[in-house]
Parts: sequence; structure tokens; C-alpha cells
Amino acid sequence: MTPALAGLRVVDLSTVIAGPNCARYLADFGATCIKVERPGGGDSLRDMAWRDPQDGTGLWWKQVNRNKHTIALDLKQASDLDVLRDLLAEADVLVENFRPGTLERLGLDPATLIEVNRRLVITRVSGFGQTGPYAARPGFATIAESMSGLAAISGDPDGPPLLPPIALTDEVTGLAAAFATLVAVHSGVGQVVDVSLLETVFQMMSPLVSLYARTGQVQQRMGSGLPYSVPRGTYRCADGGWVGISASSNRVALRLMDLLGLGDDDRVASFAGREAHRALIDQRLADWCGQRSVDEVVSECAAAEVAAGPVLTMDQIAVDEHFAARAAVVDVGGVPMQGLIARLSATPGRLNWPGRALDADGAAIRQRGWNLDA
Repeated sequence: MTPALAGLRVVDLSTVIAGPNCARYLADFGATCIKVERPGGGDSLRDMAWRDPQDGTGLWWKQVNRNKHTIALDLKQASDLDVLRDLLAEADVLVENFRPGTLERLGLDPATLIEVNRRLVITRVSGFGQTGPYAARPGFATIAESMSGLAAISGDPDGPPLLPPIALTDEVTGLAAAFATLVAVHSGVGQVVDVSLLETVFQMMSPLVSLYARTGQVQQRMGSGLPYSVPRGTYRCADGGWVGISASSNRVALRLMDLLGLGDDDRVASFAGREAHRALIDQRLADWCGQRSVDEVVSECAAAEVAAGPVLTMDQIAVDEHFAARAAVVDVGGVPMQGLIARLSATPGRLNWPGRALDADGAAIRQRGWNLDA
């Protein structure tokens, strides 16, 4: 079956995580993607974090740049810049995450590129966006998480604001950029897509903006709790393991109250009542879990149609039957990694190879341009 994005041509000029992930999602579903790197060291993600013990290559690199062809170009050299311009003249998408203004200084301003190629979509990923007082500032995910409101509500009430222990904003921005890119491609009109780390994670703050504007309320840090859903959190079990339990639906919450022996207590029969009696419910649930193993808690909750799941570590995920049945972890060129982010029944994506060596396809691209299958 032909992948959904077969025929889409993408030039990936971006580095590290957010921008390259945007291009990766397009490549996963069939787009032909050419990753352009600087000669010498290439994208710094090649040397970032954990290495594959078999060949010393960065594991992050292998995942984020899978399915891409690679070429090394020195964009300060006229001949290499001409190679890039030739690619862009026939491309559908350009993804870049330079600081605002850098593309223009290279002589690749969007207006000129689109004048040459009327269908070209230029997706620009940056910390703060292409405009505004902060546009020229360096922006990483940590800064976006700090400034968006996310860190302010993360952590225990008496503790410091916390940052996520993964590259959350980079990962989510890659998805947002891929979505916005395909919206622009679907329009059929060449245009610039302006995606920022800050505004992407800010979108995740749900109605907290409206809440403050209408009521003056500012959500405080509550650990694993939520102000509107009780109970919600992680609870330790008798065998030392942990489970996550949530009662975001009223029907689920009432079934959980029955399990805890609170089914006849009118005080906890509504969202508002459970919020008012948070301490009572949390203590009752903590005691209930503390008397049972993880498996017993999950089993009893499942039988009662209550949402609960074990807190899994990567070694546990590696042998979990559901992850295995769903092929959530796949082998790509000998490297286990996450599979496709979504499953399409008629035009599925494909994972062909992990991130390649620097300039692995350089000669072929210089000779044949986009005709890489020739």
C-alpha cells in the first residue's frame, strides 16, 4: 500500500528535536525527506545524550532522523547554496529552526523562495515565534515550560516549580508543526508556518487562561492532583509498586467510591463534593491500595470499570503484553524504538531506516536531486 504522504518532498534544515521531529513525522508517513546538515559535525543531536553501544551513534539521532536522506551542505558556499536552492525549487516543504532572521541572512528569505516555487510551505520553528519582543531570544524547551505556566503548576504545593523530565515541549512542538505543515500543504498555497515552543506548550494549559480572565483564579501546585478531578494521582501498593488512578468521569468516580466503601456517602456523589472532601478520598484510596498488590488493584479496578494502571518503568514496558501486541516498540535497522504515532488502515506509514551517517546520500542528491529511487 502506498503511504499517505508519498510524493511529498521535504527539506529538513532544522536541528536537534522539535523541527527534525516535524520532518520525521512527515517522513514516517511516506514523504521523501532530505536532511541538510553542516559539514564536519552535522546536527548536534548526533552527539547528544545516549549512544548506541554497538556503533557509538546517538540513539536520539537514530529515532528523530529515521526515514531521512542526508546531505552535508555549507550554506556559506555559493555552490552548496545552489544545491539547496535547486532542491527547494521542487520541494513541497522546508522545515527550519534557525533564530528569526537567519534564513533571510543566508539569502533564503521566504518571499523569494515562494516566488520561485508557488506551492512551497516554509515551516519555521522557534522558541518565541517570528515576531514579538522575545523573537530574537534563544529559546529552548525549558524556557517555554517555565514561561508558559506549565512549571508554575508542576510539583508539590510546598516545593519548587518543576520541569518535565523529558523533552516534552520539543516533542509536542514537533507534532504541532507537522499538523500545521499539513494544513498549509492542503491549502495548496505556498506560505510560512510560524510555530513556537512557547505557544505550543501554552496551548496545553487548557482553560486556565479563561479561568484567570473570568474569575481571577490561578491554579496552584498540587503534586499529582487536579483541582477538578478527585481522586487523581499515584498510590503505593502493598508490594511496593505504584498505580495511577483517575476518576475524571463522574460515572467512573462513583464506581470507585463503591470500591472504597463510600458509595452511600452523599458528600462524595458529585464533582464538587469530591473536591470538597479531597483529603478523605485520597486517604481512603491510599489505604485501599496499600492493602493490595499492584496486580490486585489493577484487577479490581478493571472489574469495576475504573481507570487504573501500573506505574511502569522502561524495563517493565519492554515485557508488557499490550505494548507487544500493539507493536509499540519496533526494530528499525537493528535499533528498537517507538513505532508510528498513529495507524492508518488504508495508507499506513513505514519505518525504513534509522538516522543515517552524515552526508550518506550527498553524492546521489547532488547528481539526481529528488530522484533518489533511480
